[in-house]
Amino acid sequence: MVKDFFTLHTSVERFEQLDKDNIPRHVAIIMDGNGRWAQLKNQPRLFGHKAGAGAVRETILAALELGIGYLTVYSFSSENWNRPEDEVKGLMNLFVEVLAREVKNLNQMGVRVTVIGDREGLPEKTAKAFAECEKSTSHNDQLEFVVALNYGGRQDIVSAARACAREVSQGKISADDIDEALFAHQLSTVGLPDPDLVIRTSGEKRLSNFLLWESAYSEIFVTDTLWPDFNRDSLLEAVCNYQSRTRRFGGL
Repeated sequence: MVKDFFTLHTSVERFEQLDKDNIPRHVAIIMDGNGRWAQLKNQPRLFGHKAGAGAVRETILAALELGIGYLTVYSFSSENWNRPEDEVKGLMNLFVEVLAREVKNLNQMGVRVTVIGDREGLPEKTAKAFAECEKSTSHNDQLEFVVALNYGGRQDIVSAARACAREVSQGKISADDIDEALFAHQLSTVGLPDPDLVIRTSGEKRLSNFLLWESAYSEIFVTDTLWPDFNRDSLLEAVCNYQSRTRRFGGL
């Protein structure tokens, strides 16, 4: 009870300290630590992934409360296929279960779901569930919730380079026409603002092939909190830290 009171008090204090005119427009999160969280509880890794779904829900609610416009989560990387087969299969089934359970809540909250990444590599059932969720929530405008699924930053950049090369070979553009804006238009994140703040949980200090182009000038916040324990106060802490920094974008 004392811990709950302290957490609530801390959240209120942090919320009141926020500069409402300096809320990051786009927050991206590398959700790390589900497996370690489960192991600490002597549970299988999938137990941690299921608990992590609850942290996603809490983070969406907190993002809405703060007025964040875009929230991107790294849910499954293109390298995660190298994990044990039973874990990957369990994750793909978990995506389907969570979407079926949460789509009504997402609509009630005004959350629009967008998926980036290579859908062709996904199991048919998983790809269909995400496509249906995107369609069902497409009219919402309170928060764009972007799910990076079977996604890799390097792969996305290579795909964009190939798309530009095809347009050059077809005579639609010249090589000299390619600039940052044209190139970015070929990325899977086209239409999304670059993330102002990238959060990584579990204490690891690397991007792990996540939004490599888009994060060029993002502020990075690392927390030791394992993803299933990430909550409203965790996001508030990250945003408070973001507001303590001066963003120069290479200038003085």
